[in-house]
Amino acid sequence: MRANLLSLSEALIFDLVLGQRFVSEAADDTQPAASGCMTGTRTRVLSKFVRWAIGDAKRIYWLTGMAGTGKSSIAVTLCRMLREESGVLFGGGFFCSRSSGSITRMDVRRVLPTLARLMAENSPEFATALVVELGKADRVACKPVRDQIGPLLRQPIFALSQSSRPIVFVIDGLDELNDENELEELLELIADFKSQVLVKFILTSRPAMHIRRTPISNPEHNTILKLHSIDQGEVKQDIHQYINGTLARAVNGSAWYTDADVDALVELSSCLFIFASTALTYILDSDHDYDRSERLHEVTSAINEDTAATARLDTIYELVVTGASRPINIGSRELERLKSIIACILSARSLLTVEALAALLKLQPGILRSSLRHLHAVVNLPEADNLPGLHALHASFGDYLFYRAPEHIRIPRLLGHEMLAHGCLDLMDSHLHFNVSKCTSSYNPNSIIKPDSVALSLEYACLHWAHHVVFFKAGEDPIFNITAFDVEINQKFRPKFLFWLEVLSVLDKVGLASGLLLTARSSVRWLLAHPLYAS
Repeated sequence: MRANLLSLSEALIFDLVLGQRFVSEAADDTQPAASGCMTGTRTRVLSKFVRWAIGDAKRIYWLTGMAGTGKSSIAVTLCRMLREESGVLFGGGFFCSRSSGSITRMDVRRVLPTLARLMAENSPEFATALVVELGKADRVACKPVRDQIGPLLRQPIFALSQSSRPIVFVIDGLDELNDENELEELLELIADFKSQVLVKFILTSRPAMHIRRTPISNPEHNTILKLHSIDQGEVKQDIHQYINGTLARAVNGSAWYTDADVDALVELSSCLFIFASTALTYILDSDHDYDRSERLHEVTSAINEDTAATARLDTIYELVVTGASRPINIGSRELERLKSIIACILSARSLLTVEALAALLKLQPGILRSSLRHLHAVVNLPEADNLPGLHALHASFGDYLFYRAPEHIRIPRLLGHEMLAHGCLDLMDSHLHFNVSKCTSSYNPNSIIKPDSVALSLEYACLHWAHHVVFFKAGEDPIFNITAFDVEINQKFRPKFLFWLEVLSVLDKVGLASGLLLTARSSVRWLLAHPLYAS
């Protein structure tokens, strides 16, 4: 856990100025305990990073590799090691994610505000200097990254100019940020970052073209480690230890697998940790040894030895999804419902609960949970219906279902946006009403606590309906054609407009109203003509 050395006044100022630009779920110390490397694995790679952090003069270490090679697990473990390393001052880590279901973890403009807040919690000198800078800059946390980096990092770091320890930040999953142009600008700023104390950045990403063309890919000035080029013997040894250790803990008194089975899984993994992890989760998603043995045989027999590494991961995904959609488990109607649920999970803009997504899809929570019961290997399903956390375990799962899956399980790219757009509009139509917040007097300020009358499903609908409408309508007819969606919005949203504003107000999000309307106006026919929204 981070030190949190902030005074009460500093914490209040940061909450006021940085506010919702700080993404707590992206911070390094909020990542799940099991998300790091298994003890005893990746030791050589991790030691390289620590040695670099303490003694190397280069300021950027770029860890790159294809999907599933374990970049995020290394980054999580590395953050934990650096927090305990006396030779450096660890500033903090930001973990970008497309699969988490949180749009904030894909927002490049939230990276620096989050790192600044984390750094302030670890350094009183930095915190004091940051307060001064925040007082000079107006709404800096909402500005483009070129305007953020000075007030949020460069200037406050001057307060540490006497420090002999390098400051280290970690940003994981750069390729999962949603604005390529501004990401490139951020990387150029990081590469050109100069200060009196040595500031270092550990960056991880897939080798995407828009990242490779930035200065961080220059080996003369930066250290670069390509995970897929590491000695395969070393990686296989780590994967063997991971698979063997995981299976050993799952044995219930009788051995249902052999050393040959472990070796087969290692070979099939082809140095992809995500393959090993997904395969093991699928195999162990049963309490009965016989079922586990059967699933192990399915995995090892379903994959051709000549299949490429990424295709092997696709095979595992197909095995999991096909297994969940077998006629013995569900009928054709249930399959379509399952695909709709998965599509919504992949397209959601924030973490939802089972209850909230069920409300948006007009399902009973128990039915939604039952639909996902065979997908624990690929979808995180919270233990309780009222706990947020529904999300795909890896971004590659969505890529597979949208673009590479067989026809019978492939999901149309816009299906989730269509379902959620209709769900949001229906929910607002049925749940928005006069005094929806149950305020006792219009003279009283909004409560600092969200009222019970605003359920998470209604909150989601009010905040995200416009985005889902626009995403879906982008694949529809041109804007001059009035569509069923235009009619639906006119009938369901327009009469509830003032009640919608009330919900945004009690959520302290009324400042988003104009932006949401402008977003909708870009593609919704009736909004262009109606005088209420035309100004």
